[in-house]
Amino acid sequence: MTIHWCGTGLSAIPGLRRLIEADHDVTVWNRTPDKAQEAVGDLTDRIRAFDPDALGADLAPGDVVVSMLPGDWHVPLAGLAIDKGAHFVSSSYISPEMRALDDKARAAGVALVNEVGLDPGIDHLMAHALVAAYRASDAFAADNHISFTSYCGGVPKIPNPFRYKFSWSPLGVLKALRSPSRSIRDYSELRIERPWDAITSYDAPLPVPERFEVYPNRDSIPFMAEYGFEDGWPVREFVRGTLRLNGWADAWKDVFAEVETLTGPEGEARLKEMSNRFWAENAYDAGEPDRVVLCVSLRADRDGTAVWHRTYVMDAWGDARGSAMARLVSVPVSLAVEAVMARAIPAGVHAAPADPKLVTGWMREVDRLAQHLQLVDHLA
Repeated sequence: MTIHWCGTGLSAIPGLRRLIEADHDVTVWNRTPDKAQEAVGDLTDRIRAFDPDALGADLAPGDVVVSMLPGDWHVPLAGLAIDKGAHFVSSSYISPEMRALDDKARAAGVALVNEVGLDPGIDHLMAHALVAAYRASDAFAADNHISFTSYCGGVPKIPNPFRYKFSWSPLGVLKALRSPSRSIRDYSELRIERPWDAITSYDAPLPVPERFEVYPNRDSIPFMAEYGFEDGWPVREFVRGTLRLNGWADAWKDVFAEVETLTGPEGEARLKEMSNRFWAENAYDAGEPDRVVLCVSLRADRDGTAVWHRTYVMDAWGDARGSAMARLVSVPVSLAVEAVMARAIPAGVHAAPADPKLVTGWMREVDRLAQHLQLVDHLA
């Protein structure tokens, strides 16, 4: 059983090294073999130039394909894995095209596991753990009013005037600013066309409380079912969102104003120009620590009073092990690979697991990756 790890970008290395150091059978595929050699050449000489035909010829039933490549490669590689009777793992969101492979994957008896990085990934584990604990508590009642928030962000450990730094091309961040979102606020669906129209403040329950700016991200509503919310529950708030340093909105106000006006090919060209400038002006320096903050909270109210309220809060930053973002994205991917190999995840298309045994084990590993991980009981 061989792990075929495709892609050795900045966010891939800690998880890949973990699997090799654990003596798993790993073949590394990268579009630039020299870069893979720099990243893991001290551990393995099984490094090959990425080519889907060569990968397909090398795949055997029961193998695992890991895609840490750009998102447009995930579905083709998942399809190739199914054809060869192999499993597939990525950290990315499940696209409609990936979801459509579910029946085919089940028929082939293979698992296609996605959303097992940081966000999505670790946030899913926290949400599943919170919902399970709430359901098991004496406070649980189907008519309690529920509020759920999940905020995650990569921010500079040493704040800069721009209130943000980039560890890879800023183009993805700029394009995300043009993406609409859907969430629940005050029991109603909230649709936002641009993130800056919904920026609010959030006080993270860190050991030293800290205020951040947050906004909804993507479409939160499908995750209500993913996390086990029942149709009859009164849901006051449900949002999965992005977290930024306080002052980010003000520092970026000119960016928002320009992004709003960009359309067509000229707009795309301008986004690339902006991306190049931001990369030159606000990239992380060599050895400069990044920071990741993740807060996932579930609250239940009865008659206007909280009867259950807990928050997972995680704070991690770059250290001698490398960047926080890299280890928090790629190490969970490596845990998913091991779970697939152990047949702990069934056939079909899946996100990060809800199985209590896997959630507990993975969260134990996350605790080692972060400098601070705490479950806060606000009513204790």
